[in-house]
Amino acid sequence: MGLFSCLFFGVNGLAQEDSLTELLEPAVKALGLELWGMEYLPAGRHSLLRVFIEKEEGVNVEDCEKASRQISAVLEVEDPIPQEYVLEVSSPGLDRFLFKPSQYLTFCGEIVSLRLHSPIESQKKMRGVLSEVHEESVVIVVDGKPVTVAFSNIQKAQIVPVFK
Repeated sequence: MGLFSCLFFGVNGLAQEDSLTELLEPAVKALGLELWGMEYLPAGRHSLLRVFIEKEEGVNVEDCEKASRQISAVLEVEDPIPQEYVLEVSSPGLDRFLFKPSQYLTFCGEIVSLRLHSPIESQKKMRGVLSEVHEESVVIVVDGKPVTVAFSNIQKAQIVPVFK
């Protein structure tokens, strides 16, 4: 996990579950999978719902196929997205996005890339080593300097894989 040991300060009640996550999580769990996260990219008739699934031993094509069928069935019955969209189900991959505070804790000591809603020190994009996870924020070390970033200010967070 790198040179840093991660400090954990609790993440209780950080972010409310999105209604779409609440809708789909039981269906994904029933297949023995974890709902890693999702993103919805609205674009009229070309909208995209991307669902990331995970399991300890890794996700394969059959897992994605089963999850896609299960998720499609739930979405068809519940119809939470009124416009047309394409459903895409995949593994989060090595350069995975981080959606939940518990996921940040898993990747302490790793390099992360953050896109922020509001700039910190005139930067809306940051890249550094994830060193701490607090209840409402994370600390990343950028160029040797610790920077605290509130979860509410993180638009997107992504692991930067390092190949040795």
